[in-house]
Amino acid sequence: MGGDLLFSDAPAFDPTTRGTAESQGRAFGDNNDGMSVMTRDGRVVLVANNEYINPEHIWGNRGCANAEGKMEYLPETDDDDVVKGMMGHGVTVAEIAQVNGKWQVVKDSPLNRRINPVTEMAITGPVAGHALVKTGADAAGTTVLGTWNNCGNGQTPWGTYLTCEENFNGYFYAPEGHAMPAEMKRYGVSIDSRYGWERADVRFDLTQEPNEPNRHGYVVEIDPFDPTATPKKRTALGRFKHENADVVVAPDGRIMVYLGDDERGEFLYRFISEGKYSATGDNSDLLENGTLYAAKFTADLRGEWVALTPQTTGMEMAEILVHTRQAGSKLGATTMDRPEWVASNPRRVESYVALTNNSRREPGKTNAGGDAMEAVENSPNPRDKNVYGQILRWTPDGADHTSDTFGWDLFALAGNPTVHDGLMGGSENVNAGNLFNSPDGLGFSENGLLFIQTDGNYSNEGDFAGMGNNQMLVGGPTTGEIRRFLVGPREAEITGHAWSPDRKTLFVGVQHPGEDMGSSWPGPAGSVPRSGIVAITHDDGGMIG
Repeated sequence: MGGDLLFSDAPAFDPTTRGTAESQGRAFGDNNDGMSVMTRDGRVVLVANNEYINPEHIWGNRGCANAEGKMEYLPETDDDDVVKGMMGHGVTVAEIAQVNGKWQVVKDSPLNRRINPVTEMAITGPVAGHALVKTGADAAGTTVLGTWNNCGNGQTPWGTYLTCEENFNGYFYAPEGHAMPAEMKRYGVSIDSRYGWERADVRFDLTQEPNEPNRHGYVVEIDPFDPTATPKKRTALGRFKHENADVVVAPDGRIMVYLGDDERGEFLYRFISEGKYSATGDNSDLLENGTLYAAKFTADLRGEWVALTPQTTGMEMAEILVHTRQAGSKLGATTMDRPEWVASNPRRVESYVALTNNSRREPGKTNAGGDAMEAVENSPNPRDKNVYGQILRWTPDGADHTSDTFGWDLFALAGNPTVHDGLMGGSENVNAGNLFNSPDGLGFSENGLLFIQTDGNYSNEGDFAGMGNNQMLVGGPTTGEIRRFLVGPREAEITGHAWSPDRKTLFVGVQHPGEDMGSSWPGPAGSVPRSGIVAITHDDGGMIG
């Protein structure tokens, strides 16, 4: 759970004070999201993203009523409260082992570490050294501090972990009246920081370091088995609000990475490496260089990947990779309903993406770059004011993920047939027994079952009547059947999952339980709600999925 110790000499979580900056920096981070369980030389490591913090929980001892009588939870001290919030972000690496049949953290393992907003990282790829990423603290533009708002993840065949920076934009500050460049506005950078980090670190003040936002919003590669290894921001995979990184080895050995930009009306991408994977060679820089593409879909159930290059966009390569959204707009990429996790089927050459929702899709509305968001019949995004979301599937031509063309269909159109008819009722495989909205996390078991996690409206009222809490479902790619697998606690997102090496345990993440103060999971009533990871096993000890 968030706040659990990684080291025996650190103070245990204190529900009264909610801990300190020091204790949080040596404990499991908050609001776990994407995760992987990885093995090397007989050791098992759990690597989990820690996306953000809930002020009402981490600063719950600092609450006071505002002028309207509503409780607010704000940091009081710059050197501890603010930094404690920073330390809740990033990535947790923890060795785990089974003791008496139950998984637990191996405290004091040399592999245990926290990667957080002050961890030194390398800027790699075409953006390294470019003027857009140079700052007063880094005149060379090659070294950056930290990662935060880490959402989904990926895992490479050579044993590294990919953590994806999503809503990096909400952490910067500027005074009222600050002239925000259009390039920053496209990414949602504003003058109001979310947690006051500028009080502890000048680089979050845009008047001091205007280029700092350009240094975040990437996929970061981490070697979880080498605590001395410097994490690398892989700029060749583009800069946007990354959800996850789905890695596939193409038939010719090149590495494919599918990537979603989780924003209303933004795009779906893929990356193809220049180099080729070798099972016995050095793959450490395979993500250093390659070609980034954006997807375009047509009403005849066809699509193509269009390369983002200086020739196609009129932008230099580094600019494409810093201002990737603008490059996609220049190519007329299809505006999507918030592309979240992508998952490729290990048993068939096909991939899926969760398009979680887009309540702003309607005639006359555009994304932040001016691209139209009106619903189009026979498109992957067929509904205006889409509050339910859908799961899109595509099949590369020639059974080759490097093909530039593909066919597509909708695997599931989430909806509520107990409330609506037509498109808002959902596809035929959605019924009163498996109602869900806002598909988010996706992943396949080795047997080719699609696991679906949701992060949506849990009001259980109106359009969402009968849907209940967020949940995890399982879909059959061949039959299209969808069944509910588990239901989460109140006011929580179900996100991130991974299997133990023997596939007999499925780890599932529970994020922000009680975000509206209506749950104390996993403790008794009145206790501090905490994000956490649950381990699921079969009663007969068999494999899951």
